[in-house]
Amino acid sequence: MHGSGLLSSSPAASRPIAVSVPVPTHSPPSHSAAFPEPPTPAPSPGPFSSGFFYSQTSQSPAPTEDPYSASLANLARDFSAIARSQREALLSALLDACDTSTLSFVLAYVSPLLKKDPFRVLPNEICLRILSHIDDPKALARAAQVSRRWAAVVSDDITWKTLCERLHYKKPSSDREYIPATQGQLSPPFVHTPAYGDPAAFSLPQNSPNVTTTISVSSPPTSSTPLTAMPISVTSTTTHDGELSMMESTYIPVVSSNIRPRSYRTLFKQRYMVDSAWLTGGLVTARHVTTDQGVVTCLHLTRKYVVVALDNSRIHVFTSDGRLIHTLTGHVMGVWAIMPWDDTLVSGGCDRDVRVWDLKTGRCKMVLHGHTSTVRCLKMSDSRTAISGSRDASLRVWDIETGTCKHVLLGHQASVRCLEVHGDICVSGSYDTTAKVWSISRGVLLHTLAGHFSQIYALAFDGVKIATGSLDTSVRIWSAESGQCLAVLQGHTSLVGQLQMLGDTLVTGSSDGSTRVWDLKRMACVHRLAAHDNSVTTLQFDEHRIVTGGSDGRVKVWNVKTGHHIRDLPCTYEAVWRIAFEDEKVVVLASRQNRTHMEVISFAPRMQDWEL
Repeated sequence: MHGSGLLSSSPAASRPIAVSVPVPTHSPPSHSAAFPEPPTPAPSPGPFSSGFFYSQTSQSPAPTEDPYSASLANLARDFSAIARSQREALLSALLDACDTSTLSFVLAYVSPLLKKDPFRVLPNEICLRILSHIDDPKALARAAQVSRRWAAVVSDDITWKTLCERLHYKKPSSDREYIPATQGQLSPPFVHTPAYGDPAAFSLPQNSPNVTTTISVSSPPTSSTPLTAMPISVTSTTTHDGELSMMESTYIPVVSSNIRPRSYRTLFKQRYMVDSAWLTGGLVTARHVTTDQGVVTCLHLTRKYVVVALDNSRIHVFTSDGRLIHTLTGHVMGVWAIMPWDDTLVSGGCDRDVRVWDLKTGRCKMVLHGHTSTVRCLKMSDSRTAISGSRDASLRVWDIETGTCKHVLLGHQASVRCLEVHGDICVSGSYDTTAKVWSISRGVLLHTLAGHFSQIYALAFDGVKIATGSLDTSVRIWSAESGQCLAVLQGHTSLVGQLQMLGDTLVTGSSDGSTRVWDLKRMACVHRLAAHDNSVTTLQFDEHRIVTGGSDGRVKVWNVKTGHHIRDLPCTYEAVWRIAFEDEKVVVLASRQNRTHMEVISFAPRMQDWEL
C-alpha cells in the first residue's frame, strides 16, 4: 500500500480493514507497515456491504478487472441471495426511478425472456399436430431454420405426408411402372376431335448440332437454379419404306423424377419443383417438324409412347419423352382414330380398315375389314377387345387376337362421331342427335339417350354419368344405369366439341372460344374461362390445372380450382391441333407455315435438384 492513508474494502465483510498510517518524522516512512483496525467494533455488514453500493475505489499496482464490471457482478450475486420479496421491492424502487426511455429498454429486454419455445415444452405428437395446419411449404422451410429442435420436428415425414395429401401429391405405384393406356392415363379418357391449327414454339435455333435452350425450369421459390439443356442432336428419320418422314428432329434426353421417392419429404420436393416449373418454367426437350401439311387428327400420351395420327395416312410413334421411333405406314387414306393399349395400337381411317400394330416393332399385325365408310372413333375395353365407330352408322366389336368381329351394333341413323368405354359398357354419340348405351359382351342396346336438337360431337363417360356435347350448344348429363337425362347445362353459344369428366368436375370447350368448369353435384357452372379468340380445339385437365389449345395458336394453363389464368406457354403457333399432358410434360401438336410441328415441353427438375 502507498502511504496515502486510503480506506480499502475487502470482499469478506468479517475481514479486518487495514489502514496505512504515517510514522514519526524522525524515522523513515514505512510503506509496507499495516496496523489493525482500532478496537472500535465494526458496523454489521448489510446485504450490499461487499457490492457496488459499499465499495470504494481501491488503488492497486496492477488492476486486473474493471471496477465497474466487478461491482455489477457483485450486485447480481448479492441480488440473487436476498429474499424474493426484497428483490421485488428493490426492483420496484429502481423502476420508479427510471424515465420512459429506460423503461422501454427494460420492456424490450424482458419480453423475449418471458417467452418459451413451445416445441421444447410440448411433446412431438402435439408439435406435429400444430405443423399439420401449415399448408405453405415456404413457411415450413422458414420454421426449419428457427432451431435444431424445430428442424428435427419439421423433418418428420408425417408433416410432409399431410402436406402431400392436402395438395394431392401421390407416390408412383412402382418404379417407372408402365401400364396400358386406357388404365394408366393420368386422367380419364377424353374425346379427341379434329382441330384446326398449327405450332412453332419455344424457339430453338434450328441449324446448330449443339444447341442449348434458354428456357429453364424454375425451382421452388427458395432456389433460382435454372435447368440447362443437354446438347440437341438434329437428325432425319425415315419410315420402313425408306421414305423421308420428318424433315427435322431435335431431342434432349431428360431424366424423369417419376422414380419412387424414399420419403414424403422427397416426394413433396419433387412435386413442388414440378408445380413451380409449370408456373414459370419449361424446357423444350423434343421438336419434330414434318415435311408435309398433315392435319393432326389424334394424339395419345401413355407411360411408354406418344402416338400421333394425321389425315395424310401416317401414324408417328415416339417414346414418352419425344424420341421418334416409328412411322407406321399401311393406311392409304387419312387416319382418324387410334387407341393404344400397352404395346398394341389399333387404328382406323378413311380407308374403312381397322389395323392392329405392334408398337415395339412398328409392324402391322392384322387388318380388320367390315366397315363400309370411314372409321371415325376407336376404343378398347381390354387387351384383346376393340370397339370401332364408323360413318356407316354402325359400331363393331373386334377380337384383335383372332381378327374376328364379335358383334355389329346397329341402331344409329347417321355417322357415329364419338364413343367411350367403361368396363363392359360402351356409349356412342352420333350425328343423328342421339347417344346409345351398349353392352359390349352381349352386343345389345341398353338405352337410347334422346334430347339434343343437333349432332353430338363429344361425350365423356365415367361408368356412372354420361356427358354429351352437341352442335345445339348444350351439354346434357345422363344416368348410365337408367338412361334418364339428369341435367341440361347451358351457357355456351356455339358447338361444344371438347369434354372431359373427372369425378364431379366436368370441363367443356366450345367453338365460341370459352371453356367452362361445371360442378356436377350442383349441376352448375363454377368457372367461365375466356380461353381463346376462336375455337377451343383441345383441352385436358387434372386435379391441379387445365390446359387448353385453340385455333388462335395459343396454349394456356389455368387453375382448375379457382379458374384463374396461370400462364400462356410461350408459343408462336398459328393454330393448335392437339395437346396432352401429364405431371412433368406437355405435348403440343400444331401448325406453322403449312407444316405440322410437335414439341415436348418438360417441367421435370434436374436430377441433382432432388434427393432420393
